[in-house]
Amino acid sequence: MYISDFNISKQALIIAELSANHGNDINVAKETIKAAKESGANAIKLQTYTPDTITIDCKNDYFKIQSETIWDDNYLYDLYKEAYMPWEWHEELMNYAKELGLICFSSPFDKSAVDFLEDLNVPAYKVASFEITDIPLIEYIASQGKPVIISTGIATLGEIDDAVQACRRMNNEQIILLKCTSAYPAKIEDANLLTMQNLKETFNVEIGLSDHTFGATVPIISVSLGAKIIEKHFILDKSIGGPDSSFSLDKDEFKVLVDSVRDAEKALGNVDYELDEKKMKSRELSRSLFVVEDVEKGETLTESNVRSIRPGHGMKPKYIDSVIGKKAKDDISRGKPLTWDIVE
Repeated sequence: MYISDFNISKQALIIAELSANHGNDINVAKETIKAAKESGANAIKLQTYTPDTITIDCKNDYFKIQSETIWDDNYLYDLYKEAYMPWEWHEELMNYAKELGLICFSSPFDKSAVDFLEDLNVPAYKVASFEITDIPLIEYIASQGKPVIISTGIATLGEIDDAVQACRRMNNEQIILLKCTSAYPAKIEDANLLTMQNLKETFNVEIGLSDHTFGATVPIISVSLGAKIIEKHFILDKSIGGPDSSFSLDKDEFKVLVDSVRDAEKALGNVDYELDEKKMKSRELSRSLFVVEDVEKGETLTESNVRSIRPGHGMKPKYIDSVIGKKAKDDISRGKPLTWDIVE
């Protein structure tokens, strides 16, 4: 599967999530995109909503956050008013990202956002965890015929199935499910990364990680379990503040993540049993059968005069039982590798 021109089957796509980390300043947003590129990110992701497309301005208790989060006691409308990115920035930021060689796409939060992003020709869509139950929205996103990346942070297995089937009803099989722990920040013990493999097996889709833990440990492990996408919140400088700053990585932290993930991918490599020249040279230090005492012609080979020792110039140790009890064809000096041609 490709996201833009990036083949996720060959290497994990590492996404820097800009989210609310723009300080309400387009220049900060552009500097953030540049820093993400310099840190090794492959893509930058935006969020496309306004306070009015995601909620309503209502100050009753239904709209007050009381969920043991870092945003508790805020009203939804006020939070999203602070966090959202102006839509008039999108085209400029996407063009800037493209100039830098970054893939840029977004999470739409209603159909008007999808239409807006289609006009900008985004290469993929991301469905946020809290939108996974909005099946009409997911159907509309999937109907655009582009890869659909879905975070599963708050969903039951049945709700994940509903979202996957929504894409398939639109004849869209370009589905990537992200394991996500919807806590901000998330505890490492709540990552439950083995769920990723179960998602792949259950739904026959590509898998990835949307991570809110501190550090790079969880993303590194996710690669070993088959993650094709890794998404992490990115901030230019934590002093910018904002709703997402506390669990976002800065440039140096993100670079550590990228380098660590790429090292993990190198370590995974491919299934390989071939012996290259270097390995063959190293085999000279392996064990083999040697004559360890002087043996005269016609003398019987025993466990006293033949042993498995290093180096590896003699017969393989597995032949020890085949040669013990046989006789030497000629005199054999101590320290000579045992070969078939000197055994009767």
